[in-house]
Amino acid sequence: MPDQPAGRIEAIYITSVSEAPMVSLENVKAITGCGLEGDRYCIDEPGEKSFENLTLIEQEAYDHLATIDIELPTNALRRNLLTSGIELNRLLGKEFMVGEVRCLGTELADPCNYIQGRTLPGVLKAMVGRGGLRCQILEGGLISVGDTVR
Repeated sequence: MPDQPAGRIEAIYITSVSEAPMVSLENVKAITGCGLEGDRYCIDEPGEKSFENLTLIEQEAYDHLATIDIELPTNALRRNLLTSGIELNRLLGKEFMVGEVRCLGTELADPCNYIQGRTLPGVLKAMVGRGGLRCQILEGGLISVGDTVR
């Protein structure tokens, strides 16, 4: 099977507090085994939660919601990186690069009741198989809007 085409980082979001709105950034420091600097899930040291340092979601997931008349801002599903042009589910169990940052796709980020409660009726069902990807940061660095995902 040939490699899939490279994708692109369209937006970066973090929040320092779980309930607070996600804040848009132009770039962010990814810390090996810990997470994104300033994000609520950035841990002090690599450990048991290292597999979920970073979350990604496809712009195409939001496009799908729009086809069923659910319009949401691109930070509504609370993922760190919004991508386009790459099928994230295919990166599960694989190493890949986000700009200069090396990642490992560790788990599909299935939608949950928490997201359903923060958004609109129908989001949970519509996002099955489209909820994004949780990743471990294997080698940190800077991630910027416009970076390639390959």
